[in-house]
Amino acid sequence: MDKRGNIKGQMNLSFGMIFTIIMIIVFLAFAFYAIKKFIDLQQSVQIDTFLNNFQDDINKMWKSVQGSQTVVYPLPSYISAVCFINGDPVGNLKFTSSQIVPEKTIENIDQAKITQDENPYCIQTANGKLSMTIEKNFGETLVTVTR
Repeated sequence: MDKRGNIKGQMNLSFGMIFTIIMIIVFLAFAFYAIKKFIDLQQSVQIDTFLNNFQDDINKMWKSVQGSQTVVYPLPSYISAVCFINGDPVGNLKFTSSQIVPEKTIENIDQAKITQDENPYCIQTANGKLSMTIEKNFGETLVTVTR
């Protein structure tokens, strides 16, 4: 009887240990999944913030008589460049990246002047930062963007 009691106790302990290990694995998998989704959401918000801030800066320059401003925007590390395109019906701003990021349309920019020498006109990112100059000369109606 003593031997059987020990065997039964050992069996319950081993099933308990197996169940505990399975639960730990499930919790870790869920934690990694949640962290990945949170990082993806953060990067998506970072792109949307860039687009909103960039359009706001363009609009401020567009409403002024003339000016020039160098701006720096943070972007996710997987984006290597931001390109301005002339003649694309989908949008005039495209991201060069290792992931799919949809094209966007930026208002009040002079696409023809920006892409006069290069089409697309790309500005490279450095260490997750995009630096560019937004300018409008006296008498112009639209804003230009340069490296």
